[in-house]
Amino acid sequence: MATILVIDDDDMVRTLLIRTLARGGHQAVGAADGAEGVRYVQDNPVDLVITDIFMPQQEGLATIMQIRRGCPGSRIIAISGGGARESLDVLPVAEALGAARSLRKPFTPSEVLAAVQEVLDGPE
Repeated sequence: MATILVIDDDDMVRTLLIRTLARGGHQAVGAADGAEGVRYVQDNPVDLVITDIFMPQQEGLATIMQIRRGCPGSRIIAISGGGARESLDVLPVAEALGAARSLRKPFTPSEVLAAVQEVLDGPE
């Protein structure tokens, strides 16, 4: 069982991901924005972070950079459905900044669980 932090400002998406991960046998906790997520990672050990990219308080790219700087071995999956005003493909940027994997919204529970297993099984 892995401990996974889900960072997403959308309560419904965050709750759905936490439930999906729990059904997959993982312990999942949530944070509503990047700053809250970074604080959580600094204070609590986690095996994996799943972070949205577009969030109002602190967006995901800055969150990825802060987590990688503070906890270099952290495993991260970036998720995004694109920008609010236009469709932006920032997932390759997230991977360049240290996300091990990325998923484009919408995704299925099985896609999430497969990505989580892939990242957990991969090199640190």
